[in-house]
Parts: sequence; C-alpha cells; structure tokens
Amino acid sequence: MATTEQLARRIEALEHRVDAAESVQAIHNLKARYATLVDQRYTRGDVVAEERLAEVAHAIAQLFTEDGVWDGGRALGVATGRTEIAQKMRAPTLRFSWHYFLKPQIQVEGERATARWDILSPCTTRDGRPHWMAGFEDDTYARVDGVWLHRSMKLGVVFLSPHETGWEKVYV
Repeated sequence: MATTEQLARRIEALEHRVDAAESVQAIHNLKARYATLVDQRYTRGDVVAEERLAEVAHAIAQLFTEDGVWDGGRALGVATGRTEIAQKMRAPTLRFSWHYFLKPQIQVEGERATARWDILSPCTTRDGRPHWMAGFEDDTYARVDGVWLHRSMKLGVVFLSPHETGWEKVYV
C-alpha cells in the first residue's frame, strides 16, 4: 500500500503530465488561430478591405506577448512588439495564402515552450503569380496569465516555387 507521501508524489507527477498535455493542445490551438487569421487577410484572390485588414492585424498581434518577435527572414523582415507586428500584418506581401502547419515538435517546460512546425502554403504574390512555399517556423511561447502566447516566431523558407497552372477560381 502506498504511503501518503508516495501518493502525493504520484498526484504531483500526474498534474505535471496533464498540464504538459493541455499546454501542447493550447499551443496547437494558438498556431491554428494564427494561421486562420493570417489567411483571413485575403479574400477572393486579393487583400481584404482596409478596415477588416486592421481588425485581423490587431488580432494577430494579440497572439504574441507584449515584446513578441515576428521574424519573416530577409525577405519579410522582423517586427518586435504588438504594435510593429500589427503594422507588419497590415502590409501583406501577397494577394492570397493558405497556411498549413504540420509535424509539430512541441516541448513544454513550465511556463515556457518551444516548437518547430513545418509549413506548406500555396500563395499568390502581389504580381498575381501563384506559388508553393515550404519551410519551417521555429517558435518560442510563454504562458501569460494562464494563456499561451508566441514569444517569438522565425520563418525559414526551404523553397518558393511557381505553380504554372494557378489556382482554381472556386471560392466559398
């Protein structure tokens, strides 16, 4: 029969495991929300109206800590803090994108976490040319007042290749 001390240790270990599992799920949901919002900047093959774009950009920025960093690499630049991130999201470099984040490798350590996500994104550049983009994002996260947020996100592009036939013009 287990002692009170052994039971307490087992309960503590279970609480830690449950917290880690719930944290991984919360980070999955955070990344899905980010992808959804980033793609909501476009409709019917072009950038949404300025008022809607501002709302979406603000919502994206709120998924980051106050001092969060969005790093799109040499081509897209870096934005630090929610104000700069919102400004960056209000200036889309594309006319269309659809982000798929795949194969997450998430490590949770208390109130901090890291992850690598593979990304696949059909997109259309400002000149109207369709492309496939593939790469990865390396993220860090912080739990702030019980909510997981991005501390940093860094995009690494493996390739951006033209898609010769374009996208079917079917919109929902």
